Amino acid sequence: MNYKYLLITGLSFATIIGAKAQNIEKPNIIFILTDDMGIGDLSTYGSQGIKTPNLDKMAEEGIRFTQYYCASPISSPSRAGLLTGKHPANWNITSYLQTRQGNRAAEMVDFLVTDAPTLPRILKENGYKTAHFGKWHLGGGRDVYNAPSIKEYGYDEYSSTYESPDPDPLLTASDWIWSKKDSIKRWNRTAYFIDKTLDFLRNNKGQPCFINLWPDDVHTPWIGNYEQMEMSPKGENSNKNFNTVLYEYDYQIGRLLKELKEEGLDKNTIVIFASDNGPAPSFNQMRTNGLRGQKASLFEGGIRMPFIIWGPKASVPKGKVDDVSVISALDMFSTICSITNNPLPANFDTDGEDMSDALFGNPQKRAKNIYWEYRRNGNQAFPKPQGLNLSPNIAVRSGDWKLLVNKDGSEVMLFNLKDDIKETNNLAQQHPEIVKMLKNITLKWRNSLPEYRLNE
Repeated sequence: MNYKYLLITGLSFATIIGAKAQNIEKPNIIFILTDDMGIGDLSTYGSQGIKTPNLDKMAEEGIRFTQYYCASPISSPSRAGLLTGKHPANWNITSYLQTRQGNRAAEMVDFLVTDAPTLPRILKENGYKTAHFGKWHLGGGRDVYNAPSIKEYGYDEYSSTYESPDPDPLLTASDWIWSKKDSIKRWNRTAYFIDKTLDFLRNNKGQPCFINLWPDDVHTPWIGNYEQMEMSPKGENSNKNFNTVLYEYDYQIGRLLKELKEEGLDKNTIVIFASDNGPAPSFNQMRTNGLRGQKASLFEGGIRMPFIIWGPKASVPKGKVDDVSVISALDMFSTICSITNNPLPANFDTDGEDMSDALFGNPQKRAKNIYWEYRRNGNQAFPKPQGLNLSPNIAVRSGDWKLLVNKDGSEVMLFNLKDDIKETNNLAQQHPEIVKMLKNITLKWRNSLPEYRLNE
């Protein structure tokens, strides 16, 4: 197959950059997946916190979407859905991967199976050099010692953190997420991964590169470089510490774009910026722009993510905001196959769709509903927020309507997101026919998902 241009966010650059044209160099692709970033963390999305000038500039030089959804409100299933284009429950990954006992309590396997179709594998098979730099969280760490190497998913090179099968020793002096003894200090990790990204591009000039740049910022612990280590863990989750980490993260993303320009790599590099799930803590919804929900919630604050595309001047719309197109991380697989004129793998039925028109300024209406599930049972293996942020465990978005419901049919909520983006006015009683229709298809979808056999 002839892969000319790829976009790894579920959207297409086909028309913009002539993906199917002959004799056009393949672009480098850097996919930045931020960890636990809320849509309200960026000032370009209206943040009331600190300014993020470099990410704002990225949006000014590219295109920003306001209705992009992750595949799950928590890390591991979100990442699994993004890489495979399938609902993460298809791989029996429904919460964050942890200890073997915790995984069983969440009705999960210990790692993503290696025969799952992944984008880097497809790209590698078609001429791309591939790398993963940053958090993995798809198997490995804690007491899971048999997780496959990251290379088995289609990567030529990698460097990862504690939650991976083979963590970088410079980042893991101890058997935990971070340590005072780490050679690369907590506040320098994003810079470290960006350095590796730039080196990978330099070392593979003449070949197109696909790079997962998945920092573990802005996930807790928030350890700023001006702090005394003895403040942790007591002070690590303060608003002040978060602002310090976000400031550094924004600076490093700006440095990445700056160096791409200085070395002329911006002429053939597409950078995609997104988040894996909503924030925690939300600081009274400040980090969600007032949206209800946060990490581990199916309300909008837990699943509606920032999404920015930056690329060659002649290719990517500049300063455009798309408020219309509703896009899911699951769309990635089919969109890429469409823009590269490549069929989906045999017997593979993607849960996404081709949203290739949206990226070049043509807002696109979805054909498929978007579904989510989270918290299969009441076990503590499924973290959950409190109060108004605690959602039912299944959700669907269909047009402007969003319905939430538990698997047993209880706690039905219906919202019109066009009129009520903050999900404050439950319209279930006013629209019984819509509730009936959406509830039926949503429960049918949930019941179609595979159940993990606990005795395996």
